[in-house]
Amino acid sequence: MKNTLSSILNTASKKLEYIKNIDFTFEKPKSDEHGDLSTNLAMTLSKQLKKNPRQIAQEIIDSIEFDKNIVEKIEIAGPGFINFFFSHSYLSEKVKQIHAEKEVFGKSKKYQGKRANVEFVSANPTGPLTVGHGRNAVSGDTIANMLEWIGYEVDREYYFNNAGRQMRVLGDSVRLRYLELLGQQIDFPQDYYQGDYIKEIAKDIFVESGDKYISETAEGIFKERAEREIFKDIERTLKRLNIKHSIYFNENSLYEDGKIEALLKLFEEKGLSYQKDGATWLKFSELGNQQDKVIIKSTGEPTYRLPDIAYHVTKFDRNYDLIIDLFGSDHNATYPDVLAALKALGYETEKIKVLIHQFVTILQDGEIVKMSTRKANYITLDELNDEVGADVVRYFFNMRSISTHMNFDLNLAKKHSDENPVFYLQYAHARICSIIKTVKDQDINSSLENLDLLTTPEEIGLLKKLNHFEDEVLQSGESFEANRITSYLEELASAFHKFYTFSRILGTEKNLAEARLALAEASKIVIANGLKILGVSAPEKM
Repeated sequence: MKNTLSSILNTASKKLEYIKNIDFTFEKPKSDEHGDLSTNLAMTLSKQLKKNPRQIAQEIIDSIEFDKNIVEKIEIAGPGFINFFFSHSYLSEKVKQIHAEKEVFGKSKKYQGKRANVEFVSANPTGPLTVGHGRNAVSGDTIANMLEWIGYEVDREYYFNNAGRQMRVLGDSVRLRYLELLGQQIDFPQDYYQGDYIKEIAKDIFVESGDKYISETAEGIFKERAEREIFKDIERTLKRLNIKHSIYFNENSLYEDGKIEALLKLFEEKGLSYQKDGATWLKFSELGNQQDKVIIKSTGEPTYRLPDIAYHVTKFDRNYDLIIDLFGSDHNATYPDVLAALKALGYETEKIKVLIHQFVTILQDGEIVKMSTRKANYITLDELNDEVGADVVRYFFNMRSISTHMNFDLNLAKKHSDENPVFYLQYAHARICSIIKTVKDQDINSSLENLDLLTTPEEIGLLKKLNHFEDEVLQSGESFEANRITSYLEELASAFHKFYTFSRILGTEKNLAEARLALAEASKIVIANGLKILGVSAPEKM
């Protein structure tokens, strides 16, 4: 719908110089009385043109060339909004398009030929994925889905580090639990990994090898086995949510391939780094940030900034048009340093979109839930999945903006009623499937020949809602907001239920019944497509 209006408004630019090269923005008015789409273009131009916005709005309307088979009327409202009302023939034509395109309806070619990299989860293999990782995982995978729906070729990437202190601590945690099984008295440090999964890995090694590794260091079999088993566990957990990465990038490869050394040399050549107190510093104060930061400690160990900068250089080297980094809120203060360094090196940091997701709290009966069975201070993603299932996990994580703290209500998530938005949507889809089967048994088949018969307020309302799907998919993909899709689908399901309550199919004149069935089938297709973007199933029976 928005593309249609943009094309129509472009005709006015032939007569009005001041709207040439303007990106037209449209919003759906809160009330149907104010049209199907509205623009505040006249009001935004008012200051520049030093004219009353209603006068500008009238000039724009007078300059527009439009087909009344598409736009029925255009009105000025309030201080200068331009409201557009689409014709019935235009609205009903969308039903034909939906029937023709089916499972690809809503897809756009706007970004065809462009490549995107979405890096998400990126948890180091030190333990099971938590619900915090779960929000990251679901959001990242859904963003990748949305980008694919608007034309991007997408790589889903997992960045991890299997070296450094935390991995040594992981290996030593397993080693100490192994020695306990051999009967040794162990003083287990409080800052080591406490979960039962550590004991399980140690037990497997003990059962297989007895005391063979009694003198082994943490860096050998213990670290290697822990990393391998934990990564398997992570992959199994993600698979339950239908998430699969195409690229796994090991931070250690940056050192092995000489990327870190080359980056340090480049900083030095460009005069961006210096030595002080035995450490290497980067001149962040000259790059727009508050103060210089250490990138190589006096011990020779790099800080997180150095490999992160080098890692992003590889993303630019791989020629992505869009680079998405999805981080938890603990990264808020760190990523600006990486962007500043990349910009100083001449990279187009505008291609990088850093998305920060906020914390998740699990609630039951209004109380915070601590349900981990692993005796560690977190709730695992697997435990949440066991409680409510993959569809609910994915939908609930998607239905709130990632920039807001989320309360995951277990009571609501477990309900099999209209209160649960997942059930509400899946029930709407299953209900339509049942309707289609029932009426076809009565020899009623959908027809696209008499869509002009769909004239009740409920039918028009459903037609209008279906017409907005393509716009919502495009806008959600461009803004990385999956919650736009969830909100749209809930509104669509509501519009369908109203339609079906007042517009029965059985017992209605045949032409009208077939037109209503075609509208119901179109609704089913759009609900299924929307759920597919979110990674949620669309069952035919419930």
